[in-house]
Amino acid sequence: MQRGLIVVHVVLASFYLPMGVMYAITGGLYGLGIKGSYETVETSVATEAPLSKELSQLVAIAEEALRDRGLADPTGGAGIKTSGTSFHLEWTGTERDVEVHPTEDPMIAKVRIKDTTGYRRLVQLHKAKGGELFKWFAATWMAGLVALFLTGGMMAYARKPFRVLALVASLLGIAAFLVLASAS
Repeated sequence: MQRGLIVVHVVLASFYLPMGVMYAITGGLYGLGIKGSYETVETSVATEAPLSKELSQLVAIAEEALRDRGLADPTGGAGIKTSGTSFHLEWTGTERDVEVHPTEDPMIAKVRIKDTTGYRRLVQLHKAKGGELFKWFAATWMAGLVALFLTGGMMAYARKPFRVLALVASLLGIAAFLVLASAS
């Protein structure tokens, strides 16, 4: 049984190492305010009807601006962001974000196309802004990470020299998590 746990643990750790490093780096740096950057282009687009909070209208304007530049749609979801009486479309993805904003003229929309830099692309993947395949891979990473912790814990508790160390470390980890989560 111990050998089987070791094999599963080694395979999971090795297979998910790149994913773990990406999540650790992007998550840690994001918490410090390092989020990556964009290369942004703004343009004005004439509309056929006054701009409204209708998602389909705003997405159609964004799609037209992207097609005019030969660019693909963002891989994530589109939604309307509101603040008071103002609104805009925000459509995010791994490689680019698109925003559609109203202007003083209700028949003109401002379109902002924001292409991600290399590091920002990784941040977008971390934030589940990628395509469906990567989202499924991230879900397997989550299950793999839990299995990695479980197999590591089982191996530690199964070996007498590591039992007390594993128990103390587990209790300290639970306490640190609870204190820091409640204090945040």
